[in-house]
Amino acid sequence: MLEPKIDIISQLQRDIFLLEGFKPGNIISPDIELGPLINAFPNNTFPLGSIHEFLLTGPESAAATSGFVSGLLSGLMKGGGISLWISASRTLFPPALKNFGITPDQFIFIDLQKEKDILYVMEEALKCPALTAVVGELREINFTASRRLQLAVEKSQVTGFVLHGSPNTTACIARWKITSLPSYVFEDLPGVGFPQWNVELLRIRNGRAGNWQLKWESGKFQHIHTYTFRLQEQQKKTG
Repeated sequence: MLEPKIDIISQLQRDIFLLEGFKPGNIISPDIELGPLINAFPNNTFPLGSIHEFLLTGPESAAATSGFVSGLLSGLMKGGGISLWISASRTLFPPALKNFGITPDQFIFIDLQKEKDILYVMEEALKCPALTAVVGELREINFTASRRLQLAVEKSQVTGFVLHGSPNTTACIARWKITSLPSYVFEDLPGVGFPQWNVELLRIRNGRAGNWQLKWESGKFQHIHTYTFRLQEQQKKTG
């Protein structure tokens, strides 16, 4: 008797996802390893065919967010594909994408001067099902504009990432805030260590918000356990 009940619950969850804008493509798990963070998403899968917004608070925040988004794109683009990065003042250094397993030729970079042009190009790009993802850097975005972007991806199943600096209410399915942590140096080797972030999922539709510490190592995200993180901080203070 238990199995039929589980089947009914699963079907109800799928029906709810469809009503909330999750099409069948959204429920397929992409090749992204996020550790315990994955449990925050509905159906324990990273939402595809949706708009994710990332709040920026300054140049350091923009750099940290670009790195984290590059890690997400690495999982989405492992099987190939082309993505767009649209901005007025690009903060991304294209050759750095190789650190995340992405070759720069997998991206088309579009640099525009006006915010309205960025929004227009982003909306049109999100309608193209041949693309894997579209990233747009903006100063701000309002509810109406975000709703247009969300409606576009619900038809094409392209995943969108909006990086902006305004706390306005939007129709985006998830709101993130990424801040950098001191890099992790392996066995005191010289040079810059593995990037680490404090990841805040401030809002996620049908999911659970929360806070996690992640690092990028060996071509994937890895969870920083609380004990390890505290030990790193202690070593830096005493070193």
